Order: sequence, then structure tokens, then C-alpha cells
Amino acid sequence: MKNTLTYKGYTGSVEFSADDDVFFGKLLGIRDTVTFEADTVTKLKKAFREAVDDYIETCAQNGKVPENEFKGSFNVRIKPRIHRLAVIKSAAMNISLNQFVERVLEKEVSE
Repeated sequence: MKNTLTYKGYTGSVEFSADDDVFFGKLLGIRDTVTFEADTVTKLKKAFREAVDDYIETCAQNGKVPENEFKGSFNVRIKPRIHRLAVIKSAAMNISLNQFVERVLEKEVSE
């Protein structure tokens, strides 16, 4: 079961509040806070699409480029022992450490 929605390259989380009897979510992977909510799944999907469209429109009005794409690099802090083992494993596979990490991440995040 996947608790996300996608539209125009954006992904939104989907959660449910039993206390408030409402579905809600936010856009993931951007620094801006963009939220949406509704009392039915159908309305939530519509609210999500409207939130994405509104985000894009608001960015345009403010002369800001909407966040969407990632640049493909990030820093990761790991235990020295894991770092050493990853270097050894990647060397044994005759690939770079970056290629090794990308393969491992790809395996874990693939749907």
C-alpha cells in the first residue's frame, strides 16, 4: 500500500486523522510548505492537484522557480566501518563508490 499521490512530477503524502475525521497531506521533496486536506479520498486527490497547481502559479507570480528536480548529489554521514566495507565492496565489483551507493539506493527505493 502506497500512501502518496503524484501529479506533474510532485509527490504528496497521504495521512488520516481519526480525531478530526479528515485526510491530509503535504508536498514532499520541496523546502516550501504546501499542504492539502479533505474529508474523502476523491476530494483529497482533487485538493492535492489544486495544491500543486497553486504552488506552481504562486511561484510564477513571485518570480520564483518551483522546486521539483533534485540535483543528484547529497552528503551522507555513515559509520567509518560501513564506509570502509562499502569501499572494499565497490572495488571488488570494479565500480566507483558513488556507483555502488547509487545501486544500493536504487534497490531500496524502487517500487
